[in-house]
Amino acid sequence: MCGIVGYIGKQKAAPILIEGLRRLEYRGYDSAGIAVLGGKRGSLFKSVGKVANLEEKIGDRDIPGTVGIAHTRWATHGKPSDNNSHPHQDCTGDISLVHNGIIENYLELKKDLEKQGHKFKSETDSEVLAHLIEELNKKMGYEESVFEALKKIRGTYGLAIINRKEPEKIIAARSGSPLVLGIGTGEFIIASDVSAIIRHTQQVIYLEDGEVAIIKADDFEVRTIKNKAKNKVITNVDWSLEKAEKQGYAHFMLKEIFEQPEAVEDAIRGRIIAEDGMARLGGLQAVADKLRKVEKIIIVSCGTSYYAGLVGEYMLEEYAGVPVEVEYASEFRYRKPIIDRKTAVIAISQSGETADTLAAIREAKNKGALILGIVNTVGSTIARETDAGVYNHAGPEIGVASTKAFTSQLSILALLTLMLGRQRGMSLVTGQRIAKELKRIPKLITRVLEQDKEIKKIAKKYAQYRDFLYLGRKYNFPIATEGALKIKEISYVHAEGYATGEMKHGPIALIDKDFPSVFIAPRDSVYEKTISGMQEIKARGGKIIAIATEGDAEIKKIADDVIYIPKTLEMLTPLLSVVPLQLLAYFVGVAKGLDVDKPRNLAKSVTVE
Repeated sequence: MCGIVGYIGKQKAAPILIEGLRRLEYRGYDSAGIAVLGGKRGSLFKSVGKVANLEEKIGDRDIPGTVGIAHTRWATHGKPSDNNSHPHQDCTGDISLVHNGIIENYLELKKDLEKQGHKFKSETDSEVLAHLIEELNKKMGYEESVFEALKKIRGTYGLAIINRKEPEKIIAARSGSPLVLGIGTGEFIIASDVSAIIRHTQQVIYLEDGEVAIIKADDFEVRTIKNKAKNKVITNVDWSLEKAEKQGYAHFMLKEIFEQPEAVEDAIRGRIIAEDGMARLGGLQAVADKLRKVEKIIIVSCGTSYYAGLVGEYMLEEYAGVPVEVEYASEFRYRKPIIDRKTAVIAISQSGETADTLAAIREAKNKGALILGIVNTVGSTIARETDAGVYNHAGPEIGVASTKAFTSQLSILALLTLMLGRQRGMSLVTGQRIAKELKRIPKLITRVLEQDKEIKKIAKKYAQYRDFLYLGRKYNFPIATEGALKIKEISYVHAEGYATGEMKHGPIALIDKDFPSVFIAPRDSVYEKTISGMQEIKARGGKIIAIATEGDAEIKKIADDVIYIPKTLEMLTPLLSVVPLQLLAYFVGVAKGLDVDKPRNLAKSVTVE
C-alpha cells in the first residue's frame, strides 16, 4: 500500500528520502511528501501525483537536515490532494508523521480533539494521530505520549514520527503494516520494504506487530507497545541493488517477465530429486509427518496469487489425491469454514503482508489448522506467522502487476504436488516424469519469450479493442482468468476470464466483431472441446487469438492470430501459457501510452482491508 521511508544519520536526509520514495513508488503514487528537521522551522513539501511531481516542487532547493521522513500515498481516506498528502502535522507544526494503514476509530478521536481546540487540515484518518500525540504531550513526555496514543487507536499502522523539539530521533511503530529498519554505519533507514534500504545497507531488522523502534543516529532500541525492551535479530538481505533496477528494460514489468526463466530456476533449485521423482522442500521438513495426515487443503490468497492457487488445486487433486478448496482470503473469515486438525491451510502471497490473507490464516490458526505459506519476501509477517513454508526466491518484484512471482508460485505448487503425491501413492515413474519436465521449464519459457516481437505486433493489432473474453479449460481455466486480470490491470480494458465450457451459458451473448476472444488451446486432454468452443465463437463473427502448442497448424484455420508454446506435461502448461498473456497485456498497455509499472488506482501490496 503506501510507501514510508525515514532517515537519520550524518548525510543530508532529503536526497536519501527522495531516492527511497522512487523505489517505493510502486506501493502508491497518488501523492508524495517529505518532512526534514533542519534550519529554524524544518522543511515540509507535499505534492499530488507521482514522486517526480514532488521533486519538481522542491526544485533546486538545498534542504538542510540529517533527519527526515517521507511518504508516497495510495489513498484510503480523502481524495488525492496536497492537504491529504503525508507527512501530516499537529497544530504547532512540531510533530510530523507518515502513516500506512487505517485508523478505524479516527472519527471519534477527531471529534474529541476538535472539542479541545485542534484544527484539522485534511480529510485523512492519519492526521488524527499527530494531534493526539500533541494533546497527550501536554501532560507527559514525547516518547510516552506516542506509546499512549498507540494504545488509544484501533486499526492498522506503519508509522514514522519526528518532533522538531526532539530532533535527534525517529520513532517508528508497526501494527499490521510492514516496517523494516536498515542498519548502516552511523545511520539508519526505516522503510516499508527493503527496496528503499538496499542501496545503503543489507543489514535489516523486521519490526513485528506491537513493536516500537526509537532510532537515533548512533543507536536504536525496540520496545513493545507496553514499553518493554525487545531483543531483535539482524537479518542479511539476500538480493542486490541490481535486482531492483530496470537494467536497460523500458519497464520493470517487462524486465520481470523476462526474468521468469531465472525465477523458476531459483524456485526449483536444490528442491528436485530427479532420480527418485521427489521434491525436497526444506521449509516443510518440520511438519512432514503432519502433512502425511492431512485430509484436506485450503488455499487462501488474493488477486494473481488466488489464480495460482486455482492451478494448484488441479495439480494437488489429480496427482496427490488430496481434496483442495481455493478461497478468496478477503472472504474467508466472513464465512464459517469447516476446518479441523487434519486440514492444512496454505497462504500464497508475494509480499507476505497482504492484510486479507493474514486475517485468513489467523482465523484458520484459531481453528487448529496446520498453517503453511508460499511467500516471496523473507521476514514478512505471513512467513513468520505460518507453521512452516516455502520461499519463492524470485527476488524483488517492482511492477505492480505480478508476473515472475506468479510463475514461481506455480513452480512451488508443482513441487508441493510432487512431494505430497510421492507420500500418497504417486508412482516412481510419474514422479520422475514430472521432476524431469519441471527442470526443463526455464528453457521452455525462454522459447516463448523469443516470440516477443510477434506478440507485440498482435498487441498493436488489438490495442483499440475495449472488450476481451479469455477462455481456457482444466489447468488453463485459471490462466484465462489471470490473463484477463493482467489486461485489466495494465491496459484498463474490460476483460472476462471464463472456463471455455461456461462460455455458452451466457458470455457468448457478448460476442461480435468488436469483442475478440483469447483461447488457451494447447494439445492436452481437453483440446477437442476447446476447439469446439473456438468454432462457436467463429460462427458468431468473433475474432480469436489462440495460445497453441508448437506444430499445431490446424488451429490457424480457426484463429485469426496464433501464439505458440512448447509441448510439456499438461499440469505444467500454465507455466508456459501465461507468458504470452503477460506480454500481450504489457504491449497493449504500452501501445496505449500507459504507465504499465504503475497502473491507476492500484498498489503492489494491499496492507489494509
